[in-house]
Amino acid sequence: MMAKNPGRILLAAGGTGGHLFPAEALAGALLGRGFSVDLVTDERGTGFAGKLASVPVHRIASGGIAGKGLGVRVKNYGRLAFGVLQSRSLIKRLKPSVAVGFGGYPSLPPILAAQWSHIQTVVHEQNAVAGRANRALMKRANRVALSFDTVRYTEQLPAAKKIVTGNPVRAAVSAIGPYAAPNAGGPFHLLVFGGSQGARVFGRVTPLAIALLPEALRQRLKLVQQVRREDVEDVTKAYRDMGLDAELNPFFKDMPARYEWAHLIVCRSGASSVAEIEAAGRPALMIPLPNAIDDHQRANARSLGDHSAGWVLDENDCSPQALAEALTTILSDREGLQRAAENARNLARTDAAERLADVVADLAGEAR
Repeated sequence: MMAKNPGRILLAAGGTGGHLFPAEALAGALLGRGFSVDLVTDERGTGFAGKLASVPVHRIASGGIAGKGLGVRVKNYGRLAFGVLQSRSLIKRLKPSVAVGFGGYPSLPPILAAQWSHIQTVVHEQNAVAGRANRALMKRANRVALSFDTVRYTEQLPAAKKIVTGNPVRAAVSAIGPYAAPNAGGPFHLLVFGGSQGARVFGRVTPLAIALLPEALRQRLKLVQQVRREDVEDVTKAYRDMGLDAELNPFFKDMPARYEWAHLIVCRSGASSVAEIEAAGRPALMIPLPNAIDDHQRANARSLGDHSAGWVLDENDCSPQALAEALTTILSDREGLQRAAENARNLARTDAAERLADVVADLAGEAR
């Protein structure tokens, strides 16, 4: 029988949703097993919402290095060093059994401090290309948990250290019901999102592309789209002039419900988006972020495209005409949509949070 409190686990994650969402899913699984959980992030990290709002959040100094100018790099090296000192003090006070890093530069100081303090560590890599912070931590980590069967830059790690767990997603996404392709001639639900950088290009190109769709197809569309706050008025007018039923917002708090509603998703291909699309079992047209470090979004998108579970359109080729042609082809193929949705669901590892919790629990047991 498991002890009432088998230990304390420290989670370290960058401040964006791509890092925080899987950390949130793991936190829920660990809390369900009786562990205490703390989160370390940077100033951007908002912590966990809903029932996990009680998880303590500790913020440390951090800063990115890759792609920055010399002055910024020097400044951020100093912030990272200070973050390590803060993390060592935090670890000394909390005494965690295991520290788990989810990538992003804010995860670097806590996991480094844990390794130097001889705390068991797990590095979780969400992408098909390992990020730079994780690459710096992997060799000293006790376990490296992967979201894909093949992850670039992990080839030289001992096989015994690596385990494919998948990328944990929120329970509400995994609970989404089966996909049903739109009825012939019926309404078509199109969901467009992509974070702040995705919203910029989608806000510019998507209205122009939809204007080029065949009239009969455009009149079937029901559109939900993430749009930058400063673009909402212009994009709203563009759709209104087409007579299109569109709901626009800079941010949607109810994404699981939006996934369930969608017949097709147009989005970036960040790791969490790909994992949630798979778990939801929804077809997607992915436009990878072109300037992503190490081009990891393109590799993520191929994981769906290579299994006929979605479509990939390079942003350099994403003119309004090209997007309109892609949408026309996809929206006109009901069987193709159904097949892509089923293939996406077949790729999902909906037990990823529990699999990763197993890894953490095993290490916590070794540490006792």
